[in-house]
Amino acid sequence: MNNKREIILLNIYGTDKPGLTASLTQVLASYNVNILDIGQAVIHDNLDLGILFEVPRESESSPILKDLLFKGYELGIKVKFTPIGEDDYHHWVSQQGKKRYIITVIGRKLSAVHISEISGVIYHQQLNIDKISRISGRVRLDDDLNNIRACVEFSVRGNPIDVASMKSGFLEISRNMGVDIAFQEDNIYRRTRRLVCFDMDSTLIQTEVIDELAHRAGVGEQVSQITEAAMRGEINFAESFKQRVALLKGLDEKVMVEIAENLPLTEGTERLFRTLKKYGFKTAILSGGFTYFGKYLQNKLGIDYIFANQLEIINGKLTGNHLGEIVDGKKKAELLRNIAFKEDIHLEQTVAVGDGSNDLPMINIAGLGIAYHAKPIVKKNAQHSISTIGLDAILFLMGFRDRDID
Repeated sequence: MNNKREIILLNIYGTDKPGLTASLTQVLASYNVNILDIGQAVIHDNLDLGILFEVPRESESSPILKDLLFKGYELGIKVKFTPIGEDDYHHWVSQQGKKRYIITVIGRKLSAVHISEISGVIYHQQLNIDKISRISGRVRLDDDLNNIRACVEFSVRGNPIDVASMKSGFLEISRNMGVDIAFQEDNIYRRTRRLVCFDMDSTLIQTEVIDELAHRAGVGEQVSQITEAAMRGEINFAESFKQRVALLKGLDEKVMVEIAENLPLTEGTERLFRTLKKYGFKTAILSGGFTYFGKYLQNKLGIDYIFANQLEIINGKLTGNHLGEIVDGKKKAELLRNIAFKEDIHLEQTVAVGDGSNDLPMINIAGLGIAYHAKPIVKKNAQHSISTIGLDAILFLMGFRDRDID
């Protein structure tokens, strides 16, 4: 009997084929070895299989290795063995208590430069890369760039030296190289999101409805001036909202119907909602815009909740007034909490998406908060941002793969 533990790392390389893993593990099974770890990856039909196993004390390793070599020759693959010391094994086991994170990289195309720069940030933070996976679909070489979605996911382990510095590094790469990078803790909440809340204007749709209304009412310039004053902090959202709505007095409701029927959906919106509905997510519009248009989107996309501002209409004309409480940034966060409570959903299981500073309160209390095609100040203060592809990129951050979607 062998009193010393024999631990061996088996690596297999070669062209992938059906039954290969079954044939090799059948050899191990015949010797009743204990599998300590196993991992397999296939890239362009090339297999890389690793198995860490312990030889039973009553057995010797030499006949096991000989049979594996013969089987490898028979299958036309390369087989490599590496003895692992007990101290090394115990050190490896001790690493499992460290936190795990997911770094998601999204763009139209991903190059070696992107991967190199991101890997460099990971290295400088003393994190270990356990796995890199492509979660977007395969791309044809002649595909139109505008139709391509590329996404790679890094699974890393360890404790970052400086999280703020790391996120700053990722933000700089994102800004300079045209990719989106998200850094999330890999925990149970990431895999159990249940509620997704959206801003409407410039998020679900590629326009600001109030600008469309103002243009039709002939007050576009005045409304723009008020909006700019609000963005400079000279007046708050509620006051700017009242002033802009007042300028719409007398506009015919028929104009609103026309605008509603021609709202330009953001790229990926229909694909996103089709997927969310398929997998049972609750969805909501929480908007500083108008319920009139939110309800149109609700019917079109099958959205569960809609909260926005209601315009007063009398005899088919806008009065220049609004009805009820104004939905501003603070109210959006409150509404997200209320919906989550009603649906018995933990805040960590919620997602919030928006483009403006008034979306930051809900973005920053959600388990996954995303600034979508937002201004730099909003990106800087949000947990995550997406600027390179369509709204369906949110699915990648939630852990979906293209094969789950399509």
